[in-house]
Amino acid sequence: MIFSSIRHAVEDVFRPGALKVLGLGVGLSVGLLVLVTVLFTWVVGAITPDHFTLPFTHYQIGFVNDVASLATVGLMLVLSIFLMIPVASAFTGLFLEDVAALVEEAHYPDLPQIRKFTLAETIADSLRFLGVVIVANLVAFTVYFFILPFAPLLFFGLNGYLLGREYFQMAAARRLRKEQVQALYLKHRWTVWMTGALMAVVLTIPVVNLVVPVLGAATFTHLYHRLTGQVPRPRVLSSL
Repeated sequence: MIFSSIRHAVEDVFRPGALKVLGLGVGLSVGLLVLVTVLFTWVVGAITPDHFTLPFTHYQIGFVNDVASLATVGLMLVLSIFLMIPVASAFTGLFLEDVAALVEEAHYPDLPQIRKFTLAETIADSLRFLGVVIVANLVAFTVYFFILPFAPLLFFGLNGYLLGREYFQMAAARRLRKEQVQALYLKHRWTVWMTGALMAVVLTIPVVNLVVPVLGAATFTHLYHRLTGQVPRPRVLSSL
């Protein structure tokens, strides 16, 4: 069920009609990462002197500022692996509605109409989830140093739980009442967690991780319908 949902999602996000959503997702992800890198580099450059005098000598080392800036860019490229977790979290609500609608039109065409989320609801949910992810990962970072051999397991386990829970509940909330969403999640929480963990693994792969905000929305839309007994319609030649 998990891998079938992911396979269908991969097919969906690369359909012609969905490529504009994918392009927007990749563009926003890149833009946010570039913005964070530029700001961080600027801060490092502002507090780093242009030259450095060696202690007890008059010898000066120049270009300290340039070296620090280059090192900062390299560091941010490495950190982008971890930064993609909150990036994906921030864009979850923004993409889920459009992606879910595309998925349902292609695979589950006989479903009744739903009440769409307002922009305010979408932004509020995304910001709330982003805050939870940031706080949880900051706390986890303090633990990683004490359990280095098991740090990857904690990273994927924690973010798999957070991403899976949020993506799934947002997908389910489009068609179920709050108490129904919670009951369905509790019933299938291990399946949801494992799917989220796979999304977290993909988020650590440079370049590929840029498509995860959209891929995750499609995957969990399929997973929700599978868990509620819907079978996706066979793939047709027409695009989304």
